Amino acid sequence: MTPDKPDKKTPDKPATTASKKAPVREKLDPAEKERIKFNHSVLSAAARIADGTGAKSLFLIVDDLRDYRIPEPFGKRKDLKVVVSAKAAEEQARALYPVVLTIPDIKLSRIGKIKLAVMGAISKGLVEQGDRIVCVCGIKDFKTFDTMVVIEIGKEYEILSSKEAGNISTAIHPGVFEELLKIAVELAHQGREGKPLGTIFVLGDSERVMQLSRQMIFNPFQGYPEEDRNILDPSLRETIKEFASLDGAFIIRDDGVVLAAGRYLNASIEDASLPQGLGSRHAAAAGITALTNAITIAISESTGDARIFKNGKVFLEIEKETPQQRPT
Repeated sequence: MTPDKPDKKTPDKPATTASKKAPVREKLDPAEKERIKFNHSVLSAAARIADGTGAKSLFLIVDDLRDYRIPEPFGKRKDLKVVVSAKAAEEQARALYPVVLTIPDIKLSRIGKIKLAVMGAISKGLVEQGDRIVCVCGIKDFKTFDTMVVIEIGKEYEILSSKEAGNISTAIHPGVFEELLKIAVELAHQGREGKPLGTIFVLGDSERVMQLSRQMIFNPFQGYPEEDRNILDPSLRETIKEFASLDGAFIIRDDGVVLAAGRYLNASIEDASLPQGLGSRHAAAAGITALTNAITIAISESTGDARIFKNGKVFLEIEKETPQQRPT
């Protein structure tokens, strides 16, 4: 009996050069190539400036990270802090970079973006008094980096006009100020149902603030569990915006719990000590910080600007974007 012969298998043919697929190169139009080249040149200059000036941090402020091509060496910098506004881009940014901050996804001027980014970093303790930082940003519509600013925290400056800015992280719970600032800026820019509104948020030193204020209306937050009225809870955001149309101020504990809304602030300062054009709401916001360790954010109903007060003085002003600031 003849044993079965094994089946003959055709040996695999070695891959030839012709059968290998060449990597597909992304085709870019000349305008896109020029934009990428421009952005890389700006980032290269920012890196040189940060290194040459001994800056502690380099802030890269983008609307959506997917609209930019960040060079790999730049993205690996240990001093880099990436700031995004588009919610869809946050997850991608956190997967690529160790330090990611967010700012509201609303129309802001370049300087407005820088102010929010820096204040967010201060509130988290990422930068502090005496730090020098470099910020790079641009406008969403153009998808280019066209603005670079060098800031030294604590020095008198157009962006942070008071030394108090560097002390925020030691006065309040990390992240509470940042979240409150986002809510306030959104209210200032969007209003409520298309209508502008003005209000005051008082954060910190709440026991003393309550002593120096009185209830104007029934407190809409009274009787609810603390976990249901903390500004760190995203579900509370719309409730706060709804009650912002009421007269009076919000009183918020330093851990983020809203104690009251519709509160009249008894403390005030003379209008003469305020920047020209600011009225009674801002006088009250400044006054309560002059008598307590609280921080206030006042929204102007007429202009939509948001101003932050500490020790009776404005240390940050975020202006609402005007038509002249928008790209055409």
